[in-house]
Amino acid sequence: MLTPGRYFLSGNVITAEAALLAGCRFYAGYPITPSSELMEHMSGRIENEGGVFIQTEDEISAIAAVIGAAMTGTKAMTATSGPGFSLMQENLGYAAMTETPIVIVDVMRGGPSTGQVTVVSQGDVLQARFGSHGDYETIVLAPNSVQELFDLTIKAFNLSVMFRNPVILLSDAELAHMVEKVDVPEKIDIVGYNDYKIEGVPEFVPVGIGAKLAITGLTHNEKGYPVTTDVQVHRNLVTRIVNKIINNEPMISDVEIINPDAETIIVSYGISSRAAYPVLKKHKDVGLFRPRTLWPFPESKFRDIAKGKRIINVEMNLRGYGLEVERVGRKYGAKSFEFIKLIGGEVPRPSHIEEVL
Repeated sequence: MLTPGRYFLSGNVITAEAALLAGCRFYAGYPITPSSELMEHMSGRIENEGGVFIQTEDEISAIAAVIGAAMTGTKAMTATSGPGFSLMQENLGYAAMTETPIVIVDVMRGGPSTGQVTVVSQGDVLQARFGSHGDYETIVLAPNSVQELFDLTIKAFNLSVMFRNPVILLSDAELAHMVEKVDVPEKIDIVGYNDYKIEGVPEFVPVGIGAKLAITGLTHNEKGYPVTTDVQVHRNLVTRIVNKIINNEPMISDVEIINPDAETIIVSYGISSRAAYPVLKKHKDVGLFRPRTLWPFPESKFRDIAKGKRIINVEMNLRGYGLEVERVGRKYGAKSFEFIKLIGGEVPRPSHIEEVL
């Protein structure tokens, strides 16, 4: 286990180490570039901490195993990249419906299909929110440094047990292989099951302690038994599992805001957002809104900043977060919108933003 101090580690390795510090004791996965180093590191470490590691035959089996482990009260995680994340979507919806707290790390690469195996992208942003079918909500976190991979991995586990919900950490090929300093603090806040009582979130009762539990992905009543044709039962259940996230957005959402009174606000996240910092030093009339929490959209933090502003959205996809930035921005009176959207592995640079300015 990492002790307090300063380390120089890659993003994939620190994600695995942070998961162990957060209490992760079950990992199931299937190797896929550019996330494989995370799985490889976990395979050599988790058993030393009293945990279990399984390499499954595919990503469908991996998330299924993680859900099963989580139902026993064990903090559990898997990691993958775009193609594997696509395979996990049905079971991700199952975890949302059964309110099973799991953590999924998606190390994004160029797509669609097998796409660009070793090349960075942010093309999974909408999939992380809408990838499965039906009405449900995910919590999606987006770090922009190796330090934040450490911090937000721990936060992902905390949020998953607080809200009994899947939490997705959106890493990418650049962050995963980047080596930077990471400061491990003396004290790390770790949330356990049922430490918080949040409206709409039922108490977590693990499988295997003597309680008789009914667990199903079918529409079910408050005792867990299937009731699939009752309009009110379905409406009550699905509305609650959506609202437990949406209604708590101010608590869940985490953003970095710099110079909020500026006339122009850059909205960016993850590795793309690093291009903004040199621009802010040069242009005092430019600000930054950087969501560390992508979903639920941090509307409570964005509404007061957006009014009357020129918004420049920077990301690595063609149709992504900018759709929601524009929707919410128009709702709260933003003046104009411009979009810098790069694909093919080109990471945004300060010069891209300078050209638009």
